[in-house]
Amino acid sequence: MQADAPRKRASGEGFALGMTIVDTRIFLLSPASVAGRRAQLLLGRGAFPLAEHLRAGGSAPLSEVFTFLSGLYFRGKHAYASAFAGPPAHTSGSFIITTNRGLLDPATPVTAADLRAFGTVPIDVGDARYREPLTDDARALAAVLPDDGVVVLLGSIASGKYVDILLEIFGDRLRFPAEFVGRGDMSRGGLLLRCVEDGTELSYVTVTGTRRRGTRPPRLEPRR
Repeated sequence: MQADAPRKRASGEGFALGMTIVDTRIFLLSPASVAGRRAQLLLGRGAFPLAEHLRAGGSAPLSEVFTFLSGLYFRGKHAYASAFAGPPAHTSGSFIITTNRGLLDPATPVTAADLRAFGTVPIDVGDARYREPLTDDARALAAVLPDDGVVVLLGSIASGKYVDILLEIFGDRLRFPAEFVGRGDMSRGGLLLRCVEDGTELSYVTVTGTRRRGTRPPRLEPRR
């Protein structure tokens, strides 16, 4: 198992991977659910600007929509990736996994119809509608990633719904934050936002050979 110790870093500085400074890292963010009460508000009769805009046929950045749908967890993932990404030239620092369109840049505009289409495809590696676009985009990303670059998954690693596809393509270049083990979504979101506030990255470890499940860590202490 390889691990990167948490450390402060200045803007633009690489992070330590063993004895090597790695400058290239791209984050993959798991998607928000398009089912549930918040999605019903957004796609139904919600009386707030984002819902009204989408209902009128407009579009909004995918990151904005998913932040509304998911709240703290997705907001934390997006903020963290924005703060600590180090992508190759002309490549986004983060991508959002979707159910039917592979990997999308967080700034990609989406409509209400797009969101409804997301809801028609399950995140199931056995479903080609999910698996094939994600596989194609992950392979394209791997092709532009330097040999010493890594991809960090900000999402669930306890099951194979993301890992089974990504691991086959990225191998040991696929990492996840060790501090995610045992934490629920809200705890992960709060932790990520604290890291952004403090300017401190988490410890990225390889998916292969690493414990993906564990006991729940202590709750985050409230901050004043």
